[in-house]
Amino acid sequence: MWRALILSLLPAAALADSLVATRTIRAQSILGPDDVTLVAAAIPGALDNIDGVLGLEARVAIYAGRPIRPSDLGPPAVIDRNQVVPLAFASGTLTILTEGRALDRGGVGDVIRIMNLASRTTVSGRIAADGRVIVGAAE
Repeated sequence: MWRALILSLLPAAALADSLVATRTIRAQSILGPDDVTLVAAAIPGALDNIDGVLGLEARVAIYAGRPIRPSDLGPPAVIDRNQVVPLAFASGTLTILTEGRALDRGGVGDVIRIMNLASRTTVSGRIAADGRVIVGAAE
């Protein structure tokens, strides 16, 4: 009786669900429903929503049973390294369009480095949904 009373007064451990990999996921793989599962454990820094990660790309290798953290995932890449991409600069009514070579790999919304093929200058720009890289004031 006393034991039950003492145990009821102790603070209970709060458990939360954490997202872990069900198998080893290679970098640059798109996550599907069979790749992740929820476990009843409060793992610091781990995600806790399966729906939020489906369709995202693994930025690093994630090993089976390991927690999945926000920094491990990102939008699927639409531009690969060394790919020739449209490069756009817009300021007011002025728009300059040219081509550049991607020096990084990235998805929509990522900022990557691009080498302007005409001037050989390296610039940074944000990847737009249509695959163009926007630099300067339009960024």
